[in-house]
Amino acid sequence: MDRDSFIIHVYCLVVERYGEIVATQRLRHGGFAPELSDEEVITLEICGEFFKLGTGKDLFAYFYSHYRHFFPNLKNRSLFVRQAANLWAVKAEIQRQLVRLSGQDQDQVQPIDTLPLPVCVYTRASRDRCFPTEADWGYCAAKKMNYYGFKLGLRVSRIGMITHFPLLAARPHDINHLDTLVEGFCGIVPADKGFIDAFRQQQLVNRHGIMVVTPARTRMSPPTHAPALMVACRRWRKLVETVGSHLTERFGVARIRVRDRWHYHHRLIRKVLAHTVGVFLNLLLHRPPLDLDGLLSV
Repeated sequence: MDRDSFIIHVYCLVVERYGEIVATQRLRHGGFAPELSDEEVITLEICGEFFKLGTGKDLFAYFYSHYRHFFPNLKNRSLFVRQAANLWAVKAEIQRQLVRLSGQDQDQVQPIDTLPLPVCVYTRASRDRCFPTEADWGYCAAKKMNYYGFKLGLRVSRIGMITHFPLLAARPHDINHLDTLVEGFCGIVPADKGFIDAFRQQQLVNRHGIMVVTPARTRMSPPTHAPALMVACRRWRKLVETVGSHLTERFGVARIRVRDRWHYHHRLIRKVLAHTVGVFLNLLLHRPPLDLDGLLSV
């Protein structure tokens, strides 16, 4: 579809989901109503991420120049950015609604992985003042990269929809985040070699019925799982890697530059919501769920 049709599809989807949220809770308790509706702001953010407009300044400038006929009340950039940040909880709830509505939260197989999230370039890390007590040094074995920042945990369904995305500390090894990544889930969890820990894996099976399936390291005893399951899990693990590539390359999740964790989390939710909306629209249009590039014709 073209960009105009995409914006309309996203707006209709947001209006429907937003209506369910405000029907059960009150978002504002006083003050003047904003000129730009919350549905319009969220639509602008989702579409802006899809159009690779990573900053609030770029996003506002693009839609102000090209889509004033769609959003006539888009006038003040500062008000728009502030309103967008304050809607972080609404965007998180819309993302959860789309996962539930699509039924992907009930998928019994959900692979996991982590992504490095640098908060500044490596040479500036020692004098960073934005996250002095929160960000930390980390190492990504897959990319052989030292960095300063956080980790993004990812758990996805078998079609590639993100079902869980905790923000994690960078320094601890991936295995130390295993309990957080499988929180609220029961089923099969394909994972890479960074999550190998026989004791923890057996505990999860005994206590929660969660089977973490990992490949064997060199000189390790082969896994006791059926060969067919190991082959399938290897294929499912590639899904979470593909989703990680989408977030990194298309949505710029590793290029978030803000001054505090609250704004950082808001931007992260926005990018995950944009990815989820893309997968959801592909399902509605009977297209390959992870073909985000083909969703837009221009």
